[in-house]
Order: sequence, then structure tokens, then C-alpha cells
Amino acid sequence: MANHKSAEKRNRQNAKRAARNNHIRSTMRTLVKQVREAVAGANLEAAEAALAKAIPYIDKTASKGVIHKATASRKIGRLTKLVNTLR
Repeated sequence: MANHKSAEKRNRQNAKRAARNNHIRSTMRTLVKQVREAVAGANLEAAEAALAKAIPYIDKTASKGVIHKATASRKIGRLTKLVNTLR
């Protein structure tokens, strides 16, 4: 338990940032899941639409520092490759 005013503030800030990061990461995972489900259903149009929504959000997640930029690049590359298997 924090005893100093500054430490209490730091705990509040960390909790707020952790909640924000968890929301952003969860949303990103949902978008990735939607792409994978569309590919599993062999629906090219839905997969491309889901990919078009997922790519900017993954980039945004990396720019906010929630995930590393290399992780974002790898996710985007793998998802794109997966969608291209339907063509």
C-alpha cells in the first residue's frame, strides 16, 4: 500500500493506463479473431473487410506502445498472408 501522496497518484495512474491498455489489446485481438473466422469460413469478401479494419487498429495499438512495432508488423504480415490463401 502506498504511503506517500505521490505514490498513491502513481498507483491511480498505473491502474488507469493498465485498463486502457487492456481495452486496446482486447479490441485488437477481437479484430484479429474476426479475420481468422472469416478465413476459416472461406469468405474472401468478409476476410478482406475484416483485414481492412484490423490493420489500422494493429498499427494504432503499436503506436500507443501497447504492443511492439515488430509484433504489429508480424501480425499484419501473417494475417495478410492468411487472407491471400483464399485468392
